[in-house]
Amino acid sequence: MLRCHPTRPRSHMTRFLITGGEQRGKRSLAAGNKRWYRYGKAHLVEVDTAVKTASTRLSYTSPSGVTAAEDPAILFKQGYIDGDRLLLTTQTEVLVLSYPNLERIGYVSLPSFNDVHHVRPTPDGTLLVVNTGLDQLIEVGLDGELVRRWSVTGSDPWNGRFDPDEDYRLHASTKPYEAHPNHVFHIGDEPWVTRFEKRDAVSMVDPGRRIDIGAERVHDGTVAGDHVYFTTVDGRVAVACTDTLEVVEMIDLNTIDGNDAILGWCRGIHIEGDQAWIGFSRLRPTAFRENVSWVREGFKRSLGTHIAKYDLVNRRLLDRFDIEGQTPLNAVFSILPA
Repeated sequence: MLRCHPTRPRSHMTRFLITGGEQRGKRSLAAGNKRWYRYGKAHLVEVDTAVKTASTRLSYTSPSGVTAAEDPAILFKQGYIDGDRLLLTTQTEVLVLSYPNLERIGYVSLPSFNDVHHVRPTPDGTLLVVNTGLDQLIEVGLDGELVRRWSVTGSDPWNGRFDPDEDYRLHASTKPYEAHPNHVFHIGDEPWVTRFEKRDAVSMVDPGRRIDIGAERVHDGTVAGDHVYFTTVDGRVAVACTDTLEVVEMIDLNTIDGNDAILGWCRGIHIEGDQAWIGFSRLRPTAFRENVSWVREGFKRSLGTHIAKYDLVNRRLLDRFDIEGQTPLNAVFSILPA
């Protein structure tokens, strides 16, 4: 693997927390529901890849009043472990839990929250929240007080499309999105946001600074040493240098895997030196066909929802763990070291 500077190998974990949700089944699709997220319950699952066991640590249903009235999308998007706290996002909420006992110690839900994808703390004790539905990054206190709001497109945060007096938690969807931010990370003290539709990551301090990933639509943004790692939905890992902001390697997991089936919707990554655990969600019908235009015509099947371990240097598949076989989880959003 190309290196900007040498990095130290990391110890290898076997236990992980997986965030995601449980599909409602075929009912909503048959009823003409065109939303991409058809999830009825959020789940936090713990897996032990050494002994191949999985158990549900937490199941959660968002309360009425902060969700759409009909078939609300309820799932855990991406989480973040911050010492003795676990931060979890739902479609319209941020849950702050003590860790590892998972007692709720904080809660934030703003009227502008819609399709929230990720949260992480700041050194000042506030939270950075990726508010995907409004193409925004929001800084908010644990008491719910708004500190700052950015548009991830470089325009006014409300962008002429949105009403600051509207309660967007009650909207099933605001799609189509212009940028679709889905992850916030730091390079030094500088917050960056990964943009799904733009296929890049952009600095919130200086929007002129960006990492052009290209390829397919992107998720994640995990910094390890002097690299930042992104996944693309079609099963590739883009590795960028934090110094030059250039992609130095694009790793095709489909070629490594050698499986005739589609690996699935690729999202969620945990880096361990030159190895990585990566998440895949089973492909299902979607009204947003352009999001799966990369699927080769005539494919017969997609693998079930799973995580897989890869040697990124020697291009080898090291392990695979079936998530759906032991848990109700039908989609992986993040992989957190337990």
